[in-house]
Amino acid sequence: METTVSEHHPLRQLFVALTERTFAEALGWPDFQVTGYVSNLLVEFAHVDQLSQIKNQEGQTIETVVELLYEAEVLNQDADADKERDVHRHIGDLTLFMAGLFPEYLSRMKCSGLIHHKDFLVDYVKAGKRSYGIVATCQRSEDKEPPALFQALSTNFELCVAGLGFVRLDLDRMQSPSYTHAKDILLN
Repeated sequence: METTVSEHHPLRQLFVALTERTFAEALGWPDFQVTGYVSNLLVEFAHVDQLSQIKNQEGQTIETVVELLYEAEVLNQDADADKERDVHRHIGDLTLFMAGLFPEYLSRMKCSGLIHHKDFLVDYVKAGKRSYGIVATCQRSEDKEPPALFQALSTNFELCVAGLGFVRLDLDRMQSPSYTHAKDILLN
């Protein structure tokens, strides 16, 4: 996942601060490799195009987890390990992002009778844990992140989802008028 948002961009600084604080204080898990990865994921997925960055072999954009899982299986059968790894990494990233920041979307998809949605039967947590586990075992020499990072994301997937839930609560609080008013008083 390459980013075009600079290291000093306010959005990146906000996500880094919120993620590091949340994971350290609320979760008691100050793993800076994990928080760095998760905060970068937030920056990347702030651009909605990143949610559907994987294309199938026909060049069509893949938009659902079930289609991503199918594409990974096709790539496995075709012995395209690098592309399969990229798809599994995206599955892990997408399921973590959606389960952590938008759990109400997943609940609505499961409970509201939206059986026409292709992901109706997909367990995002299981799919994410499994995909990060696969990424951890398929390391390439050009990869920046160590296999241990993806193993930590896989093993602690539910904790990462909870952490992102706390980040979302902080983001929601920052939008409230009382927070904005208090910030204006303190900073002026």
